[in-house]
Amino acid sequence: EVQLVESGGGLVQPGGSLRLSCAASGFTFSRHGMSWYRQVPGKERELCAYISQFGTSTNYDDSVKGRFTISRDNAKNTVYLEMNNLKPEDTAVYYCRTYGLPQTYWGQGTQVTVTS
Repeated sequence: EVQLVESGGGLVQPGGSLRLSCAASGFTFSRHGMSWYRQVPGKERELCAYISQFGTSTNYDDSVKGRFTISRDNAKNTVYLEMNNLKPEDTAVYYCRTYGLPQTYWGQGTQVTVTS
């Protein structure tokens, strides 16, 4: 059974930092790209960042480019999202997502709230 478990969210002031983690199990993690999405109430889930299976290729949405860094540790079956210089508009539930499996899997999400 594929499982994705996000952690690391929380409450942070503008300009602060957080590091999200997504622990994966139930599939061969190193064979699949992974991504982080985020969603606010009433809006569609939007892609923040993508990382290829070996971490050699990454892509970012313009809204987070230069502030967020996606990385992965295939030995630990974990993908990370380092978020710096956080802004109130980064407030959302953050989800990790799989690629290349017969169906798409999502984690349960972790809340990030940026407020003074």
